[in-house]
Amino acid sequence: MKKGLIFMLALALTACSSSVENKTYYQLPLAQSGAQSATSQGNRLLWVEQVSIPDFLAGNGVAYQTSDVQYTIANNNLWASPLDQQLRTTLVANLSSQLPGWVVASQPLGSSQDTLNVSVTGFHGRYDGRVIVSGEWLLNHQGQLIKRPFYIELKQNKDGYDEMVKVLGQAWSQEASAIARAVNQLP
Repeated sequence: MKKGLIFMLALALTACSSSVENKTYYQLPLAQSGAQSATSQGNRLLWVEQVSIPDFLAGNGVAYQTSDVQYTIANNNLWASPLDQQLRTTLVANLSSQLPGWVVASQPLGSSQDTLNVSVTGFHGRYDGRVIVSGEWLLNHQGQLIKRPFYIELKQNKDGYDEMVKVLGQAWSQEASAIARAVNQLP
């Protein structure tokens, strides 16, 4: 009986220790160029009001598309902070570096500001080694509304979540550049 009890205790401890899995946390990379100064006179103002994401992206786990109709959410590969916050922070940083003469912020800047809202519908890896970043953005420029859809598909050069997150960051940066080009064409 004593041997049986020791065996059961050892088995229980082994089961507990094997169920502990390593979790990895990911943060989107930020733009490497310097931020624009907000001190000069006559700056144009852009408030990135919101970056919204669907429910399947709103959890902690990194999303991965396993077939044309199925998605899985990782249990051990997690976002270090909420994805919508990361998308907004990196968008503000990227736009700030690409829009000289503009003050870009995630907080309201005043009554004469332009506002940008982005709805992200896809931000995930896919079974064929590609990443998808899709959605639409809406810019309110002095009462004029400009709405544009986006769909970016990039190939991963290596396997794994590290590479997937880096390529997702590249795709998001590409969309920030497209938004900056549209903003730069404003009167």
